Amino acid sequence: MYAAEAPPSRPALTVPELRRMKQDGRPIVALTAYDAGFAAVLDAAGVDLVLVGDSLGMVVQGEASTLPVTVDQIVYHSAAVARGLRSALLVADMPFGADATPERALDAGLRLLKEGRAAMVKIEGAGVKLETIRFLVEREIPVCAHLGLTPQSVHRLGGYKVQGRELAAAERLKAEAQAVEAAGASALVLECVPSSLAAAITREVGIPTIGIGAGADCDGQVLVLHDLLGLGVRRPRFVKDFLQDGGSIAGAVRAYAEAVRSRAFPAAEHGYA
Repeated sequence: MYAAEAPPSRPALTVPELRRMKQDGRPIVALTAYDAGFAAVLDAAGVDLVLVGDSLGMVVQGEASTLPVTVDQIVYHSAAVARGLRSALLVADMPFGADATPERALDAGLRLLKEGRAAMVKIEGAGVKLETIRFLVEREIPVCAHLGLTPQSVHRLGGYKVQGRELAAAERLKAEAQAVEAAGASALVLECVPSSLAAAITREVGIPTIGIGAGADCDGQVLVLHDLLGLGVRRPRFVKDFLQDGGSIAGAVRAYAEAVRSRAFPAAEHGYA
């Protein structure tokens, strides 16, 4: 795993560059990572954006959901990942409850940027979170929004289910996407929404959309690294086992990056109607 090729010379990706990638039609390649070794592999393979996701609660800690993850844990893993990166943009998840108020989110966000060395934080949801997004952005903390299936809402949603299939729900997601952009979000993750809805949202907002189970028309794609490597207990519909194709961890990440940039992944079978 640690014998990755030296990363090619490429400038460090910045938050404003994400919007330029959308404007230029350059797909954004994103993956999760939780330590320096894997981060170095991702960076060497040309991954654009690395997310320290609260998914670490499930794939690293063995929890049943992301809810137990703490700010301290995200800070710890984000700092470790930062040591393995040279060019990729580092995004850190805001754990459940850390953004309950704008003031609490500011305290967490400052730690994620200062101690965790992230360049952006990711916040799930809209509604009352819009004030928080605006509050952080006005205080120089870039935000990536997250709509659709929001894992921190697992109890309210009754499980991990596709969102936005009904007309009213689809219209609500479109309105929320426009609202998070207006609040100042610099990017938007769309998780487990119908491909046609994700395509419509991508056309309607000026910020880049990064899909996970949201079809091929998003401006970029993200997967949980463990899922990409086939290490999960079960493989979600939107995941392809790139380790089988790539032959090694580094090869799997390269294969994923190439497939996203060529828009060969995700294919129709990786999305939802």
